[in-house]
Amino acid sequence: MEEKILSKEELIKLFQDEKIIDTGKGWLMDNKEVEIIALHDVDPKFLQDVTNAKLYKLIIKGN
Repeated sequence: MEEKILSKEELIKLFQDEKIIDTGKGWLMDNKEVEIIALHDVDPKFLQDVTNAKLYKLIIKGN
């Protein structure tokens, strides 16, 4: 599994450029499933909006 740390802007650009595709059942990048994890500066239990992180970890699954 490959991991990348991206800014919110970089992640949005990947979706806009259709490098990451939302299939409705998950996300695909280069025909591989990816997991997107929000990285927050504060304890997540106090967060209302998980989409408002500054950084995201992108985990590419598969071979």
